[in-house]
Amino acid sequence: MTSTDVDTDRRIASGAPLRAWQRRALTKYLTANPTDYLAVATPGAGKTTFGLRVAAELLADRSIERITVVAPTEHLKHQWAASAARNGIALDPNFSNSTGSTSSDFDGVVLTYAQVAAHPFRHRVRTEQYRTLVILDEIHHGGDAKSWGDGIREAFGDATRRLALTGTPFRSDDSPIPFVTYEPEPGGGQRSRADSSYGYSEALRDGVVRPVVFLAYSGEASWRTSAGEEFTARLGEPLSAEQTARAWRTALDPHGDWIYAVFTAAHRRLIRLRESGVPDAGGLVIATDQQNARDYADLLHSITGTKPTVVLSDDPKSSARIEEFSNSTDEWMVAVRMVSEGVDVPRLSVGVYATNASTPLYFAQAIGRFVRSRRPGETASVFLPSVPVLLQLASELEAERDHVLGKPHRESDGLDDALVTDANKRKDEPGEEEKSFQSLHADAELDQVIYDGSSFGTTTLVGSDEESDYLGLPGLLDADQVRTLLQQRQAQQVTNRSTSRVREADQASAAPNAAERGTGENLMALRKELNTLVALHNQRTGKPHSAVHSELRTRLGGPPTAMATADQLKERISALRTWR
Repeated sequence: MTSTDVDTDRRIASGAPLRAWQRRALTKYLTANPTDYLAVATPGAGKTTFGLRVAAELLADRSIERITVVAPTEHLKHQWAASAARNGIALDPNFSNSTGSTSSDFDGVVLTYAQVAAHPFRHRVRTEQYRTLVILDEIHHGGDAKSWGDGIREAFGDATRRLALTGTPFRSDDSPIPFVTYEPEPGGGQRSRADSSYGYSEALRDGVVRPVVFLAYSGEASWRTSAGEEFTARLGEPLSAEQTARAWRTALDPHGDWIYAVFTAAHRRLIRLRESGVPDAGGLVIATDQQNARDYADLLHSITGTKPTVVLSDDPKSSARIEEFSNSTDEWMVAVRMVSEGVDVPRLSVGVYATNASTPLYFAQAIGRFVRSRRPGETASVFLPSVPVLLQLASELEAERDHVLGKPHRESDGLDDALVTDANKRKDEPGEEEKSFQSLHADAELDQVIYDGSSFGTTTLVGSDEESDYLGLPGLLDADQVRTLLQQRQAQQVTNRSTSRVREADQASAAPNAAERGTGENLMALRKELNTLVALHNQRTGKPHSAVHSELRTRLGGPPTAMATADQLKERISALRTWR
């Protein structure tokens, strides 16, 4: 071991305790003293802590005089400043382009990428005045817009040091990420190269992140197209890209039965976690747009009896709302994209992916909100629509990706964010030739449970004992225990169904003229009959399907169709037959 190595080890040991990956990366950094360094670490692994430790070391040995942190959002600016303060570094998150300066009491500033792009030359001058370390948080955003990439290149091209951090070092396009090294690969493309990397599978093995269990819900969805035709399809079955997008949108309709059933199941899971070892467990619903977020909040209020926190990007109090929720024991928060990346709310344990975003980048960032581990045994549960692209992403959670230029890093499946967004547009402006797309109705069923790339269970009805078995998993389990329990639940489910089929066959054989269908089959037939009658009533009166279902519940009581008993369904069918 050289004297340089000994000095490096001594410097690392003198600071606050580091995780193993942070120690390895810091040793490599201090040994190489690079101008540029890319550290890739899965969300929840501690990228901010690593970046601040590098900054502290470089300030201590006077390699640098100032620090500039660049983050994607205003909220993350304040989060970085707060973390830096806890580590003895003073960063100004309120630096403005118009003022152009800050107090000499600060060690540096925190900016957004948009802020830098607005006045890159001003930040270039600041960077050249002092030996500056520039920390580029979630560096993949440097390729979001040409102005952003050009801006940070102009502003920080002459910085003394640049440290790039990201948990998702890939993009869905060919926009190069500034200050990242790309190396040729077979086939003519170029692949990004990280100087240190710490993936989800490694972090899971080390107990740094939580195991994530995905509960995928399918169901029968009905909608009316722009041409006035009505279609019905089962969410999750092989469909065209357009049909999948329509069924997906129908499932996410805030006024439909599918989302009500999924919210109810997610809340049951949250309560189970709180009762079995995680008393402050929180839930997050990620919505497609602001209107859906507000409607989802109203729906959660009706289910839980408590108003959730709502976070909207254009609300000036959004950062304060997130901070307040993080420090509370409140149950639910609803947001659009405000908390999809980088936001630190460690107690989030249950998520509902109620958005139409389908790119690997967005999915990874969203799931990253639930993986941070606080104590051994905590698990995360994420509820999502049984859509092929989401099921694939859930199964590949542990896959490590790089940014590849010159070819797509994911084969196109014909379903992308643009297509699904188009399916959500309401084309009902005056003078338009097409009528608006209309969601009609969607039932919900638990389709499968995905964990560690494997699928468990078979389709089961909402509200059934089988669903309860999965929702009732203990709150504190390690990764191996999660797999073992899921295997046991699946084996029991298969055994119960085999026994039930034998019993039904015996009953049918004993009384062939009076054989009754199984409970599940009977419920599905009743739901189908009710939905047919609702469609006929819609044709006669013009009332939306969801309004008819809602009126039935108001008059007769009881839960949405997906959770109604056979007697309740029969009562609604009888009532609807008398309506004119």
